[in-house]
Amino acid sequence: MGRVLVACEFSGVVRRAFAARGHDAWSCDLLPADDRSNRHITGDARDYLRDGWDLLVVAHPPCTRLCNSGDRWLSVPPPGKTLEQMRAELREAAALFSAFWNAPVERVCVENPVMHKHGKALIRNYEEPAQSVQPWQFGHGETKRTCFWLRGLPALTPTNVVPGREQRVHRMGETKDRWKERSRFFPGIAAAMADQWGSLLPEDQLMLTADW
Repeated sequence: MGRVLVACEFSGVVRRAFAARGHDAWSCDLLPADDRSNRHITGDARDYLRDGWDLLVVAHPPCTRLCNSGDRWLSVPPPGKTLEQMRAELREAAALFSAFWNAPVERVCVENPVMHKHGKALIRNYEEPAQSVQPWQFGHGETKRTCFWLRGLPALTPTNVVPGREQRVHRMGETKDRWKERSRFFPGIAAAMADQWGSLLPEDQLMLTADW
């Protein structure tokens, strides 16, 4: 089956979805894997983009400086930050997105919230997102709009539209692990990716281990 790299993921949700369907799936993040899988690379995913992947899924790249909600900080920085620091962080975030979007991989999905114009201007070969999805289209009764930038992939088709429009993630209390919970991928969306995009991948690759 296909070789899949899930970048910016420490939870293993997307990795496990592809691995469960027989793909040679790996996750990569600066943090170690929550599930302690031996199919996780702890490091900068940009260092592994040329390792012969059939599909790159960037599950949750750092988006604070690129998304619309962070636009205001580019003119009036938050307490403890300078304007130059904010602009440097914006350039760094755009460089990361650009590296993934222009990766030498045939099929690419980069997930991010709606992006402001300043971020778009810094990304090489920028294109508008192919689609936006909501968790409630994939079995989770919540709202959290997410955009997908797609190259070599079709838009995802909703699999399980359910009632409920709770803003669970938005209403989370301020705790030290809030950022971690906000970045976790929804299993229903991961399953749709594995089912719909996994069917497009080569079938001549074999997994070396079943330890996901």
